[in-house]
Amino acid sequence: MNLLDENFPKDQLPRLKDWRIPFRQIGPDIARAGTKDSDIVPLLHRHHGVTFFTLDQDFFVPGLCHPTYCLAWLDARADDAAHFLRCFLKHPDFATQARRMGVVARAHHDGVDFWLRNRIGLQRARWR
Repeated sequence: MNLLDENFPKDQLPRLKDWRIPFRQIGPDIARAGTKDSDIVPLLHRHHGVTFFTLDQDFFVPGLCHPTYCLAWLDARADDAAHFLRCFLKHPDFATQARRMGVVARAHHDGVDFWLRNRIGLQRARWR
């Protein structure tokens, strides 16, 4: 499941729908509106296989790597959020749910910086 943070730009949702990227969002679909950041990780523990997309850099922490979810910080302008989400999901290193689990990522203009569970150091993947 692709789960969007509550602050994901509303004007980007139609683009995701046009591209047939399935998603649910904090507030309207899961949990409640106003869910605090500190409540997101426990929520992810209850929903295995989730890739959580946010524009909040506070989630880019190596200690948050967990085998049952992926955290992806879209480090881009709000009006590019859907584009970077799509690029991340299409990147060969992250194209399947299995490849994303255990990853904490930062998707940006040059590619993806990420930590992987049980790996030391920041990894890099370039856009192809």
